Amino acid sequence: MSIFHDEVEIEDFEYDEETETYYFPCPCGDRFAITKEDLENGEEVATCPSCSLIVKVIYDKDQFMCGEIIEAPATEVQLVKT
Repeated sequence: MSIFHDEVEIEDFEYDEETETYYFPCPCGDRFAITKEDLENGEEVATCPSCSLIVKVIYDKDQFMCGEIIEAPATEVQLVKT
């Protein structure tokens, strides 16, 4: 079980389009970070690279679904004459 420093709404994070990462100020002076890919995968914990604090990210998981549909490979059916 994780102990969170705080719970923060995704709207309070700053988004960097270049790195596709959300940032939020940490009390240590650095920033909590969580990537868009992490959010798409259902992750909800932002970590600080400089200290041990973590925050729980509050967000609508449906807004971060990647929507990619991966189809199963087609199988070839062979008929065997008997």
